Amino acid sequence: MDERVARAGRLYEHAVFTGGTEALDEADRELDGAEADLVLARGRIVHTRFLERRDNEPESAVEDPAELPLFERAAELYRARGDMRGEAEALFCVGCFYQVVRRDNERAMPAFEASLELAGRVGEKRTIAEVLRHLGIGAHAAGRLEEARERLEESSRLRRELGLRAGVAANLVGLGYIAMAQGRRADAAAILDEAAALAREANAQRILRYVSDARQAQALAG
Repeated sequence: MDERVARAGRLYEHAVFTGGTEALDEADRELDGAEADLVLARGRIVHTRFLERRDNEPESAVEDPAELPLFERAAELYRARGDMRGEAEALFCVGCFYQVVRRDNERAMPAFEASLELAGRVGEKRTIAEVLRHLGIGAHAAGRLEEARERLEESSRLRRELGLRAGVAANLVGLGYIAMAQGRRADAAAILDEAAALAREANAQRILRYVSDARQAQALAG
């Protein structure tokens, strides 16, 4: 059992026999923290199932109505607890929902920007790297190639610092597409070679498929 849930149970027993609400208020705080972690984790599982369908059965990749409420509930609970690190993670996931599932970059940007601000305040580099990646994706989709490149390069720097090889590989795929769009064919090839090497080291099969898709796009572009 999660220790916070167990503690809430002990606080409940204390309140039953001694009276008063202080123990119950503390139990609520413990349960809110546990619930926030749970709904965030469940929302991420729902989101990853969407990614699997998108990659393997695109016709079945439809929005799960549970996803957004889970992320929004997590953000609400973390905010009430004053947990900026958790709120930043949850808001990032809200942004991902709009950008990836609904393909609505305009709605995604406020969540990403709020997440970046909170993550920066608590020095949460992993979340900062995630947000920068997706801000880069949004800039790329809007045709702002140099901005997209800068965002992805900074995200990659942080991911390298954190030892996240698969994450670096994913960013390099995006940087490869940007290099192609900017006419830097040799750079694109080298970037994709590095992406493939990192993805193999991390056994990141999905990223290897993305590298293959990018190479095919480069070949078709001549």
